Amino acid sequence: MDFSSHIKTVIWALAFIFLFSLWRTMNRKSEREKNRVPEPAGAWPLIGHLHLLGGKEPACKILGAIADKAGPFYSLRLGMNRILVVSGWEMVKECLAKNDIVFATRASIAAGKHLGYNNAIFALAPYGEYWRDMRKLATLQLLSSHRLEILKHVRLSEVDMFLKDLYNICAENANNLAKVTISKLLERVTFNINLKMLAGKRFSSSTYGEENSEPWRYKKAIEEALYLSGIFVMSDAIPWLEWLDHQGHISAMKRTAKEIDAVVGTWLEEHLRKKSSKEDSIGESDLMDVMLENLAEDSVMSGHSRDTVVKAMVMILTLTGAGSTAVTLTWALSLLLNNPSVLKSAQEELDIHVGKDKWVQESNIQKLNYLQAIVKETLRLYPPGPLTGIREAMEDCDLGGYHVSQGTRLVANIWKLQRDPRIWENPSEFQPERFLTTHAHVDFRGQNFEYIPFSSGRRSCPAITFGLKVVHLILARVLQGFDLRTVKGLPVCMKEGPGISLSKVNPLEVIVKPRLDLELYQCLGRSNYMSF
Repeated sequence: MDFSSHIKTVIWALAFIFLFSLWRTMNRKSEREKNRVPEPAGAWPLIGHLHLLGGKEPACKILGAIADKAGPFYSLRLGMNRILVVSGWEMVKECLAKNDIVFATRASIAAGKHLGYNNAIFALAPYGEYWRDMRKLATLQLLSSHRLEILKHVRLSEVDMFLKDLYNICAENANNLAKVTISKLLERVTFNINLKMLAGKRFSSSTYGEENSEPWRYKKAIEEALYLSGIFVMSDAIPWLEWLDHQGHISAMKRTAKEIDAVVGTWLEEHLRKKSSKEDSIGESDLMDVMLENLAEDSVMSGHSRDTVVKAMVMILTLTGAGSTAVTLTWALSLLLNNPSVLKSAQEELDIHVGKDKWVQESNIQKLNYLQAIVKETLRLYPPGPLTGIREAMEDCDLGGYHVSQGTRLVANIWKLQRDPRIWENPSEFQPERFLTTHAHVDFRGQNFEYIPFSSGRRSCPAITFGLKVVHLILARVLQGFDLRTVKGLPVCMKEGPGISLSKVNPLEVIVKPRLDLELYQCLGRSNYMSF
């Protein structure tokens, strides 16, 4: 064989190997395509299923309606991303328990970049050493049972002032019906509890509404950040369109982040001055002090300075704490007002186990089984996070016999999951008794996968204990201290707002009337609570 013939043979052999390899690759890809999670019809070029997510309904209800047709496990193409949506407990367990580590990281989104200090807020931070350190700081130092007990006086004093304000409204309208927009008062008390614990700040009745006060500026900025973090941003689906800033959301995020940083930065400087000069060393430390004690001044974590970490932690604990607690309380009272027999039974339980001659305390809650069931049922119907944060597969995996590629995103529809008729009889009805009978074994901790109001796994909410303490105490005090009914006897409108949260569209207005002796309201705020 001459040299040219040898070259031709080699070329043909290489060509055959190349074509065979290409065929095998295409065949494997075809097999994977056949084994891909099914998706609903109607995808458009470039944007995929994005057009299905518009409208004025909450995102959880839109995705739930798709699940009614596509099943409890389906995928959507959103621009350049593929996202899995799960709403059946079996697949939720497989995703958040069996494959928890695979889906332990967060997808990179505009809110984390522009609002969250470039993903320094640990709720949106990618999985890794920084996230583990921040999670440990939050759970062991800031939100531990020991720390919550130390700062118990904050909750009690703020709840006392809230009740005092509620009673004063009744006293000022003694000759008329006292109509109260109680949802606004709940927003104020929960925000004050969070802010005072975090930074030793609050706004009182005298400063409420003064737009130049730092607490007021911060509250308005947090409300804007909460709205922006739940809004759809085109660049999250098609990254190269960020420069267009469709509808101006990116610019709004940057402005809001600048406002939050300015206010929290001022508070941080105050704490640093106090730390360096040893001021107020006798007083109780707030959580910003605790962070400064646990983080070295020159520490840099994943490119984030100590000051950035502290500000990011204050922001995320306010963002996810105060608002969701107030919303839960608003839904609880709305459900009770629409179910007066349940409200009456809750008040009777309080009268039996606590009485009407003293205020209910946190230590009494464990005896109030019906009250706890009311809170559980409220969180079943209106979970504070109806959709889990967007997770992302860090490697290829199999789910339910389907192939899932690295980079695929994942959302669990908690709202839909907790209304599954296979698990919950009359799933849309408010029936607290179910948590005393058929579902008495179910708790909040994310191990019962048919009920995960605070998510489950590594990315579950670290503030469960704190949030439940506040919700139980405020709800118990309101029901014990006041008779409530709706305005004009009309049922409460239960319409939810659009977006990822389940906030109530209309403020909750109620008619309130004191139901305890005058002396109990007069003693509010006189307890020997410690203060900053």
